[in-house]
Amino acid sequence: MRTKKPKHSNDQINIYYEQEFQLEQDRLNNVDKKKIKEREKRIKQMNKEKSRVDEKFDFDTETVIGMTNKNHQAKRKEIQKQFDKQERIKQKRKRKIKRFLKWTSLICIIAGGTTFALVSPIFNIQEIEVTGNNIVTSETIESISEINKEQNIFKFFNKKVVENVKKNPYIETAKVKRKLPNKVQIQVEERERTFNIEFMNGYAYINNQGYILEISQEKLDLPVIQGAKTPEEKIVPGNRLEKEDLEKLETAITITKIWKNNEIEQKITSIDITDRLEYTMYVEEEKQKIYLGNDTNLNNKILWVQAIMKDNKGVEGEIYVNGDLNDKFKPRFKQKV
Repeated sequence: MRTKKPKHSNDQINIYYEQEFQLEQDRLNNVDKKKIKEREKRIKQMNKEKSRVDEKFDFDTETVIGMTNKNHQAKRKEIQKQFDKQERIKQKRKRKIKRFLKWTSLICIIAGGTTFALVSPIFNIQEIEVTGNNIVTSETIESISEINKEQNIFKFFNKKVVENVKKNPYIETAKVKRKLPNKVQIQVEERERTFNIEFMNGYAYINNQGYILEISQEKLDLPVIQGAKTPEEKIVPGNRLEKEDLEKLETAITITKIWKNNEIEQKITSIDITDRLEYTMYVEEEKQKIYLGNDTNLNNKILWVQAIMKDNKGVEGEIYVNGDLNDKFKPRFKQKV
């Protein structure tokens, strides 16, 4: 037999839900009240802490005593950073000002010193000293330098003076020094005369580099170079011999060096460079002419010349060493009849 379920009316169901809703509302109200109380409690606690902080804060110096508040620390760091930046800017500006004043002062000092040096009679030249010259006179060098006594020592250019002095063919190098307050020193190095060259009715003096140093009627006690091909119009002091003559001059220089190294007492009077294949020499003291041939094996050739001259001292004649000494050629002496 089935048991019948009791049937509830709608009113009873509504009452049930209303009661449940009311209970839920009461529960929520109690929770809200509890939260409100807790919030109020926290606010009171925060107010107490704020009061304690306020008691520890010095409003006159704006510093926190024993405080570790991160916001305040960050603010202080930012302020310090800005302060340091301003200090760096100030220091940089000060350095710029000091640098400007330093350079301005230096320029003023230099300008003042320069003006004084250019106008003061203390720096007027009283002495010109020439050193290193043996051929050209000091007076000549002083004259061509265009430096004048009583001239301000700073009112000439060294380069210009050197150019003027080197216009003289004998002067190879020149240096100019100021010896304050009123002395100028000119140091020169002269070219050495090593040969005469027959020129018209006189002689041209040349050095080992082929520079023409002087034209004179007087023959120096030096070997005479014969057979040069340089045109007469180019034989001018300061010029050099033509290329072909310069090459032959090298052979003449070699001959004189070997002659000197072998300590041959007789002096070479002349060297004829007309023909590259037949250089000839003349020794006036012995009245002997020497045929050297080309410029090969000159050391051995001159040793033979030395020996033949010794065996035929004072005998006029000709010496022949112009063959190939390595190919059964026998040097000989031919007496003049």
